[in-house]
Amino acid sequence: MKILQTPVRFYPATGGVEQYALDLTKKLVELDNQVTVICANEPMSDIKELEDIKIKRINYCCKIANTNLALSLPFQLQKEEFDVLHTYLPTPWFADWSVFIAKLKKRKVLISYCNDITGNGIGNIIAKIYNNTFLKLTLRLVDKIIIIGPNYLDSSKYLKKYSSKVQFVPIGIDREKFKKMDIKKQKNTIFFLSVLDEFHKYKGLDSLLEAMKLVKKEIPDVKLIVGGTGNLLDYYKSKTQQLDIQDNVEFHGFIPDKELVEYYNKYEIFVLPSINSAQEGFGIVLLEALACGTPVITTNIVGMASEIKKYNAGKIVPIEDAQQLSKNIVSILNNQELKQQLKNNTLDLIRKFDLNVLTKKMLKIYKNL
Repeated sequence: MKILQTPVRFYPATGGVEQYALDLTKKLVELDNQVTVICANEPMSDIKELEDIKIKRINYCCKIANTNLALSLPFQLQKEEFDVLHTYLPTPWFADWSVFIAKLKKRKVLISYCNDITGNGIGNIIAKIYNNTFLKLTLRLVDKIIIIGPNYLDSSKYLKKYSSKVQFVPIGIDREKFKKMDIKKQKNTIFFLSVLDEFHKYKGLDSLLEAMKLVKKEIPDVKLIVGGTGNLLDYYKSKTQQLDIQDNVEFHGFIPDKELVEYYNKYEIFVLPSINSAQEGFGIVLLEALACGTPVITTNIVGMASEIKKYNAGKIVPIEDAQQLSKNIVSILNNQELKQQLKNNTLDLIRKFDLNVLTKKMLKIYKNL
């Protein structure tokens, strides 16, 4: 089968949707499909083929919010021959043009709807205009809508009208890559990973830093490792000084993919205190940490929260509640028995998200279309 994938950005770009698209395309190729990816050339890269995935990177004139505007996209899409096109939201333009051109070519098209499109300030105004115009047309034209969270059809403002097209297929985890390593955990350590810019403030690092001030009172040598970089890095560093926790927080910058599994393995807890349900559709980093046998703490609005609670593989806290977040961090770090119990429960949960199984499920959807 010839499959065209159009994520707005692709490897070596990092992020939840980028990782989702990369893992899926790799497995589709392993299953003897021809996969081509069209994406914006951000970050600039000369990689045109990756493990038999053909990659066509196109220039873009600017970005609105987190979306690259590549003016040549519709012309590039017109040139492609494919059986099925798979695109992704919440990045308009790429998703909208992909759907429109696929329908013009009388080909089947599906969208992975990762979360609603929202924004702040002028970005929120633009998002509202888009959601009430182009999004409606795109969802009406698309053949299938894939949601990655089991409850997202109920929580999204825009999907209920199109429920007959919606199918739940969670994000899968590559268990050959993300797995337990024979590494001794560093005592009293917490790991957080995200892009550190204004588009990812919803990941909740502000809340985590505020919780760290409270944790420090109970565990003076506690250490938070922050992975990722972005234009808010100096802001977060300044905040650690304001909270007097600069000696308890280490900013490690961008973590290369080959080192990420080691990071997940060597720290005692992974924390993702996201604060916005519209923006945090799933939380793939939680899945990666759990696959490495590391207990997690997240908030009740994250897509993975219900599964984590069901399997008792971590702790769930309310959003923007530094008190509860700090209390749960301390309870895990100070209780070896609880820590081991949570760690033992990660394997049963991870089996549900095996990438090989879920890729075959997605391929079946393509074939049915």
